[in-house]
Amino acid sequence: MISDVSREPRSLNDLLRQLIRIGIALSSERDLGVLLERIVAEARRFTNAEAGMLFLREGGALRFAVVQNEPFVPRFGAADTRAWIGAERLALDLPGLAGHVAKTGETILLPDASGVPDGRPSTFDAPTDDNTRSVLAVPLQEPAGDVVGVLQLINARDEDGEVIPFAAAFEGLVRSLAAQAAVAIRNATLEDLSFKDPLTGAYNRRYFMLRIEEEAKRHTRYGEPVSLVLIDVDHFKPVNDRHGHSTGDTVLREVTHVLMENSRDFSIVTRYGGDEFAVLLVNTPKPGALRYAERVLGIVARHQFVHGHLTVSMGVATLPDDVRAADELIPTADRALYTAKQAGRNNIQSC
Repeated sequence: MISDVSREPRSLNDLLRQLIRIGIALSSERDLGVLLERIVAEARRFTNAEAGMLFLREGGALRFAVVQNEPFVPRFGAADTRAWIGAERLALDLPGLAGHVAKTGETILLPDASGVPDGRPSTFDAPTDDNTRSVLAVPLQEPAGDVVGVLQLINARDEDGEVIPFAAAFEGLVRSLAAQAAVAIRNATLEDLSFKDPLTGAYNRRYFMLRIEEEAKRHTRYGEPVSLVLIDVDHFKPVNDRHGHSTGDTVLREVTHVLMENSRDFSIVTRYGGDEFAVLLVNTPKPGALRYAERVLGIVARHQFVHGHLTVSMGVATLPDDVRAADELIPTADRALYTAKQAGRNNIQSC
């Protein structure tokens, strides 16, 4: 029994069963961003940790990938917290818990961060408040031994919310969880690459078709609407002819960036082919899809592209407003897009 976690401790068997369930859940998650957030959330729930961070290894540095810290975010602001995620890099040769764990593959368990034994790293890798006490840092280590990242948990809590040391038994259990997470991250990364367009970073057509099938099933089961917006870059061929294919590639990347910056995280922004994009709007009725299209149309027209001014044409279709089945979304939106181009481009058409 683990007696220092709560007043009614969970048995080791209960923890192992929970660990197996978490491992199964992680292995089934295909979206890398969702997976990383879930790893931290599950590890915090497993250990009842107040906060958690996940770092991914990129060559000789670590990158902040996830920061979950309820007391920290209100104090420093969500914007500042997001600024660290994905932007900050930590060189492995700098002192710090995460860097040490990444280099050595060692697990670090600190019952009291204010009293670190000599010879153990104590520098924290992100700003934290002054109440940081107990720390558990484990490597995300693959079976072959490669460390792909670091999971760092802060402040275990008892049932009353009081900060306590992480139970010694958690060291091996969380390391096992981290090993499962490392494999899931590697698989999701490979799958992410197979689902992404190499030029723009948008989803590719293969992933788009899989998601349409999934959303069709969701609609059948729950009745949730789904909308499709097909987008064609107006007069793109002259851009290539006049400025060269390198400039054309840059324009396509810029269009992708505009679409991603102005779409919800769970919208599927896809390079459908050539200079045509498709955006699958999950759980979005037709009025919402039209508002989205109008907003993007204006943003693209105002954007300063590398070669100058640019516009797009759009076709919108929604299930169930315009079609009765998901396989009718693409041809219906395509007909609307053709109408938009025939109407002079730089406009939106729907059924």
